[in-house]
Amino acid sequence: MNDLDGITVVALEQAVAAPYASGRLAEAGARVIKIEREDGDFARNYDDFVKGQSAYFVWLNAGKESVTLNLKSPDDAELLRNMLAKADVFIQNLAPGALARLGFDPIDLRRRFPALIICSISGYGEDGPYRTQKAYDLLIQAETGLCSVTGIGEELTRVGVSVSDISAGMTAYQEILQALFARERDPANQGRLINVSLFHATADWMNVPYLQHQYGGFSPQNSGLRHPSIAPYGAFTCGDGKQILLSIQNEREWVRLCEIALGDAGLASDQRFTSNTVRLQHRTELEALITEIFGRDDRETVIEKLIDADIAYGRVSQLDDLAQHPQNRYRIVESANGAITALGRGADVKRQPPGTAETREKRLRIPDIGQDNEKIRQEFGK
Repeated sequence: MNDLDGITVVALEQAVAAPYASGRLAEAGARVIKIEREDGDFARNYDDFVKGQSAYFVWLNAGKESVTLNLKSPDDAELLRNMLAKADVFIQNLAPGALARLGFDPIDLRRRFPALIICSISGYGEDGPYRTQKAYDLLIQAETGLCSVTGIGEELTRVGVSVSDISAGMTAYQEILQALFARERDPANQGRLINVSLFHATADWMNVPYLQHQYGGFSPQNSGLRHPSIAPYGAFTCGDGKQILLSIQNEREWVRLCEIALGDAGLASDQRFTSNTVRLQHRTELEALITEIFGRDDRETVIEKLIDADIAYGRVSQLDDLAQHPQNRYRIVESANGAITALGRGADVKRQPPGTAETREKRLRIPDIGQDNEKIRQEFGK
């Protein structure tokens, strides 16, 4: 039995943030009915790299049912109302106000279906001066200042994955789970209205630079593969041209790095490097010294020295490296074009007691557009 067996989710969704939340619910065993337009969720066509399918869609939509509806049609609108009457969760990420114009104002739905958990995901939230502004992941990365702490110097850049979409989807997922738990513990809690925005979810993740700026007058700068306020903490090129990223967290580690990994104990007492504060002031000189020493050996030899010194490190990997990484976990999903192997979830959950064999996880399937139309219309048509 899965954790969310018996939970029904209706998802009027497209793109990334809402499908992320509903996709995690589907993986946990919930029945997720994905409502699409006749031409489907436009994320289906972001690319065709995964056996003719979009990488985004494959990642976020396994295990869902798909029904195509035109909510301007009275019959399809009534079908959705019938679905919501039996649903536990309703997720939607239409533009603010669009759902109400279709006759499904979330406040009205809350009155009509008091046990329903309603989660709306938008760019900037349901109120405020920017509520109607169009919002996509990169736009939000820029608007929240995330780009200002990403990149090198004046060269700003985006985070290389859709981090604002993902943060909103994660936030929605945790709030929905919290609401389900509260309702299960005390049915008097009934449902609730949840509003999540890409802006607020990303701004929450910006709290450290925000607080440093507001209270300490410190504005982290674009530092590339350098930590903005710790040295040495960054990437260095080894003799074979490969990069290693190391992190020093305290003065004990700094001394060990000098003695064991750099082979020069005197560096630890050099007046330019005796504390993190002065190391930051002399960062260019420090990094030049480390680069010169690391340049004498290949990366794996440098790693052996860092291990001996008990210094935290990470290889600067390319996607080929990730594809072959020995720590990877995988999950397999089915599709009309065959099985697809994706990277596994962030959590490795053991359901059985230690020493007990785990039940093999059922493979989820990527839905074709409208594949469940007939079934859904028969089930909810009256």
